[in-house]
Amino acid sequence: MRLALSFITLVTVTAALANPLRRRVRGAGCANSTVLEETPETRQQNDRKWVVAHHMVGNTFPYTKQDWRDDIVLAQASGIDGFVLNTGKETWEPARVADAYQAALESGLDFKLFLSLDMESLNFDQACQTVAGGQAIRDRVTPFLGHPNQLNINGKAVISTFSGQQCTFGQGNVFNGWRTQFTQHASLNGRINFIPSFFIDPATFGQYTGIMNGDFNWNGGWPLEVTTAFAQSQPPQSQPSNINNPLQRAITSRIGSRNSDIININGLQALGPDALFMGAVSPWFFTHYSPQTWNKNWVYVADQHLYNKRWESLIQFRNDYDIAQVLTWNDYGESHYIGPVKGGIPNSQAWTDNMPHTAWLDLTRYYATAFKTGSYPAVQKDQIFVWSRPHARDASSPDSVARPANYEVLEDAVWVTVLTTAPASVTLATTPANSQTFQVPAGHSKLSISIAPGGTIRVIIARNGANVVTLTPNFTFTNTPPSYNFNVLVASARAP
Repeated sequence: MRLALSFITLVTVTAALANPLRRRVRGAGCANSTVLEETPETRQQNDRKWVVAHHMVGNTFPYTKQDWRDDIVLAQASGIDGFVLNTGKETWEPARVADAYQAALESGLDFKLFLSLDMESLNFDQACQTVAGGQAIRDRVTPFLGHPNQLNINGKAVISTFSGQQCTFGQGNVFNGWRTQFTQHASLNGRINFIPSFFIDPATFGQYTGIMNGDFNWNGGWPLEVTTAFAQSQPPQSQPSNINNPLQRAITSRIGSRNSDIININGLQALGPDALFMGAVSPWFFTHYSPQTWNKNWVYVADQHLYNKRWESLIQFRNDYDIAQVLTWNDYGESHYIGPVKGGIPNSQAWTDNMPHTAWLDLTRYYATAFKTGSYPAVQKDQIFVWSRPHARDASSPDSVARPANYEVLEDAVWVTVLTTAPASVTLATTPANSQTFQVPAGHSKLSISIAPGGTIRVIIARNGANVVTLTPNFTFTNTPPSYNFNVLVASARAP
């Protein structure tokens, strides 16, 4: 989608700058937060919490209204209240956005939508440096402000962005540009809650008074500071793929961390007690485009149950969040999709073919319910979720594109979550010789096991001497991939 550059902390800015620009591709606790202040009392809370998923309109060229209806029905059944429609420069995108709103209306469901103006795309040919550029984005927004399925908070339509901190709309500076040509323009003034993802120092939020009504911390979804340089700074490792080695212990302290969220939340104090905050949660990240195409080839670490732990952080500190945004429903190019692979696939087939992620939807529903209600739901059926990469971290491939940047921080492991109705034993196995059995309580448990080339996956929930659920996905871990694929296969199984 977009951009790896952001202000995370003064310590991590350098690591973020090391990543190339993220060009838009068309087609249970808080870890390591002791150095920062928790300040939930500084924010005015809304009664309702929302869970939304980022939907790349740029990947919906072949969509019909039925495709939108299918996505909407599936998303709502998965605990998602709405889609954030990422819209960019393509001239056909407004028609797809209109179809999405109409499909939501025709569905009869209480399913909400709002726009995320992809300013990295809409700034094509410097469009957001002109007055006409301001008119263009207003034209994207205004048709839907009164739509029954538009997400409103406090009586105003929610609008977001990806990037935009560079836009002046012909006004000499960013502040006057956004203020006069968007938020306080006569067509929008008093009608919107503008919650952009501007990649700026949160200490400067006060300069955006009259522009920002809140903030979306896009890069809070991943521990961006965990890079190759981070790995090299850790003590020597005798067991590179073992959870007990120094690197993996260091990563553990950062998985699910709220550190960057807290910085942004503190920055929002300058905008007053009604400022809204939207947090990001994402299950994965891998992109593998050559320098001759979009020149995107890196991973963000998502091992050690990042999706679970990030959700658990948002749930534990839910008073700090008005909206949780799942990144993403359908960004196949960056491998963090949770919806079905359909529509326009942006030349990512090499790492998305036969790599479904929809098994994450049931897990999303479990955590989304807890985020919205404040309590984890009772588990009604024993269920297994499992995900793993298809090849060893250090595998060699004839791929013309090199291994992704930061691959050294990853583990060769199978990641498992079980939802259990009562205490049970859970057995994980990749070979007859590599098997472990865990005793787990009722509720949700996070487990893992190492895997080596030739390994397969087998997970069993047993209780009272009987197997309750067995999951054996069609999967073999290899050391000789035809191309580098650091995406994951995700599978699940549920008791009858």
